[in-house]
Amino acid sequence: MAGWQRLFSILWLIFTPIYPISRSSNVAATAKNEPAGTRKLATGNPGSITIDCGVDEDYLDENVGLHYKSDRDFISTGENYDVEPGFIETEDFFDRLCKNLRSFPTGKKNCYTLRPEQGKNHNYFIKALFCYGNYDRKNEPPEFDIYIGVNYWLTVEGLSSTSWTAYSIFHFSSTNIIHVCLVNTNFGVPFISALDLHPLTDYIYRSEFGSLDLYARYQLSHPTDLNFRYKDDVFDRIWTTYGFDHSIWVNATSNIQFQDDSYKLPVEVLRIAAQPHTHLDSLTYNDSFSCTPPCYFYVYFHFAEIVKIPHGQRREFTITLNDLNHGPFSPEFLKPQTIVLNLSTQGDIYFTINSTNNSNLPPILNAFEIHKVLEFPLSPTDQADADAILAVMQSYNINGYEMQGDPCVPRVLSWNGLNCSYDNNPPRIISLDLSSRKLTGEIASPLSTLKAIQSLDLSYNKLTGILPNFLAELLNLTWLDLSYNELTGPVPEFLAQLPNLNTLNLTGNKLTGSIPQSLIEKSNNGTLQLSFDKNPKLCQSDSCEKKKHFLLPVVASIMSILMLLLLCMIAISWRYGRQQAIAETQKSKNQTFSYSEIVSITDNFKTTIGGGGFGKVYFGTLKDGTQVAIKLLSQSSKQGYKEFLAEVQLLVIVHHRNLVSLIGYCNDSHNMALVYEYMVNGNLREHLSETSGSVLTLKERFQIAVDAAYGLEYLHNGCRPTIIHRDLKTSNILLNEKLQAKIADFGLSRAFTNESSSHVSTCPAGTFGYVDPEVLASGNFNQKSDVYSFGIILLELITGQPAIIRNTDAGYICIHQWIRPMIDRGDIQTIVDPRLQGEFDANSAWKAMDIAFSCVSHPAVQRPDMSHVVAELQECLAIAMAVEESRTMKTRLIRSSNSLLMSHLNIDTDMAPSPR
Repeated sequence: MAGWQRLFSILWLIFTPIYPISRSSNVAATAKNEPAGTRKLATGNPGSITIDCGVDEDYLDENVGLHYKSDRDFISTGENYDVEPGFIETEDFFDRLCKNLRSFPTGKKNCYTLRPEQGKNHNYFIKALFCYGNYDRKNEPPEFDIYIGVNYWLTVEGLSSTSWTAYSIFHFSSTNIIHVCLVNTNFGVPFISALDLHPLTDYIYRSEFGSLDLYARYQLSHPTDLNFRYKDDVFDRIWTTYGFDHSIWVNATSNIQFQDDSYKLPVEVLRIAAQPHTHLDSLTYNDSFSCTPPCYFYVYFHFAEIVKIPHGQRREFTITLNDLNHGPFSPEFLKPQTIVLNLSTQGDIYFTINSTNNSNLPPILNAFEIHKVLEFPLSPTDQADADAILAVMQSYNINGYEMQGDPCVPRVLSWNGLNCSYDNNPPRIISLDLSSRKLTGEIASPLSTLKAIQSLDLSYNKLTGILPNFLAELLNLTWLDLSYNELTGPVPEFLAQLPNLNTLNLTGNKLTGSIPQSLIEKSNNGTLQLSFDKNPKLCQSDSCEKKKHFLLPVVASIMSILMLLLLCMIAISWRYGRQQAIAETQKSKNQTFSYSEIVSITDNFKTTIGGGGFGKVYFGTLKDGTQVAIKLLSQSSKQGYKEFLAEVQLLVIVHHRNLVSLIGYCNDSHNMALVYEYMVNGNLREHLSETSGSVLTLKERFQIAVDAAYGLEYLHNGCRPTIIHRDLKTSNILLNEKLQAKIADFGLSRAFTNESSSHVSTCPAGTFGYVDPEVLASGNFNQKSDVYSFGIILLELITGQPAIIRNTDAGYICIHQWIRPMIDRGDIQTIVDPRLQGEFDANSAWKAMDIAFSCVSHPAVQRPDMSHVVAELQECLAIAMAVEESRTMKTRLIRSSNSLLMSHLNIDTDMAPSPR
């Protein structure tokens, strides 16, 4: 009876609708009270982790005798694929591994999480296998990077469509968790076929300088012999054949038993050796390459005397490695010996093995390996911070490709919403932005362990409860944004005790009581920027509670007048203090550069990255390593000295995470320039172009739209006076290393008369295709004309098409005119960018289309305010994220339930079809 109940539960899971819920990739391991990523082998090297990437079930590979695990418990992202049948040629021992793979079309970084039983401060052999096999039917093998932990390992390149490629490394781990990360470099979609980790004794394959990356590993047997790996090699090293010129092979004469070998070479490798024809000849090897600066190598020579030396004869030899002599050496019968030598070279490795004068037998060599030393200089994030941020993310059910590998390191691959301090070792998390993520519940308690944090943004969520006391322990906190949540209760006094807090935003909550006087005093003297609007039950002064106790109307009136006067004085004082504080902040944040400094920063204007009416735009690097884009005023520019100063005065007071920041400026009368932050991923138009090396997912496009909408909403509603962009377009939306979108060129368009492609481009009267038709008629820009331009950008994000489309009937038409007939037919599949290959949620796409067309509607008064657009786009993003998570969850549940079902019915799961 219990069996049928279990079967019913399985069927219920399969056919019950999956609602948007979050699931950690480590659920299965947690249910077994095992750490995720720790998988035990039934046979083989104890403590090894062997993963067949892209399979649904564990299995035993009978060709080699290893138990392989599915990668479902080691990574939560990616998609499973089978290679094209008959496309790839493999030896028998790779035939099973090369049938399938896991591909990673989404996310910049995707990481496997390995938790070896031995933990940190141990040596491990890690091997990654890649069998492309034309799985994507493009016959174009990709190129991408692999990281071990936080450090770059290698670039996977030059893959064959029809054969396998394996990379291996001996890595001494300083952490309990080892991340193996595949990083998209915009040259195709990363993938992996298999991943192994094997523990080693700590005294072999070790270097004091770093990890050892395999350069070459050879057995010296007959060229027609098969290569060796497990079962022959307990570490699953791959031994390929090499033949010396003018040499012969010596074979063991019987089934001999070798004594213990610490390097555990396969017996079949030790049973064969190479030797020259006579003792007067040599074994010689030479390889040339380029390595600048000089590279450090370890060379491992493996010897085993497999022939009983007759009485009166002797085998003795020396090794000359890159002109340095070593030896003499004389191997003992049936006792394997490994000689390890190292060298530094810029491009050649060569060695010669010669007999000594005391030897009447030729030298021998059974196998040799060459390993390149890789220095891994980067340290991972402080462990307490890493554990805390992981707990925070898990408490809010945030997972997937946003939480891959180390939070802070390397910088260009750090998690979204994080800023870290790299001044000390290890790096520390100093800011966390979890705004606009639809978070619910109370403020997560693991935040209390982020002791170095300075900035915390939880705005635009639905967090409830009162402010927790642990916030008082975050002594480095300088900026706290808790706006637009559902926080209740009084404003706690301890907020005034945070010594470094200079910005506190409590807008749009349900706080009650009165604001502590200590906070008001800090606001009045300009040391704290305090925002508390839209809290209907929050009293803005501790004196307002006292008014209730006055009974006489006259006294109440007098007190009201006095209170009004007091508030006026406070307001005047607060405003003056705030202006002073802002002035000081602006003075400290915006640097003035001399022209000679500009020349130095740009390396004498070496790299041009664009141009516009202002002049050319150059790439530069500040002394602290910060990359910048410098706009230099040309002599022919029509913008003059007064306009330049007016522009700077406007830009220095505008700061928002979705606006390109002005770092500083140069003004020495004859040479004027603006120094902006450099956006490494260029502009949005480049990413939507058909020539782009990668395709943005619909979820990434919605996130970019949300970012840009936030920036425009700030210009319209957060700036006084309001800033109208006038030239909003996809080439003016720039992307940083995390694909965070920032608006460029705000406040510039009135000062320029030309347009050209640039890092920060300009146009005085908008760009054709983006300009509101009402502006063309009246010549007057306003907020609604910016909204129209944003609607066009949103249509470009959805369709991948440019703002102006070539039409055979009408020449060129605007993008919304091109879309309209398909909307009338209800044809969303044709509208959405075909490069997404149908991988999108129709509901969120339709909603985004509705928002876009409301932005371009006529007349302009019907268009929404940007604050409304922000809220609507957040819902689109939430829907897309929920649907994607739901699909992933349902697929995993179906796979898991199929396994249980087959087990219940005693069906061989290896013969069952894999759900796709």
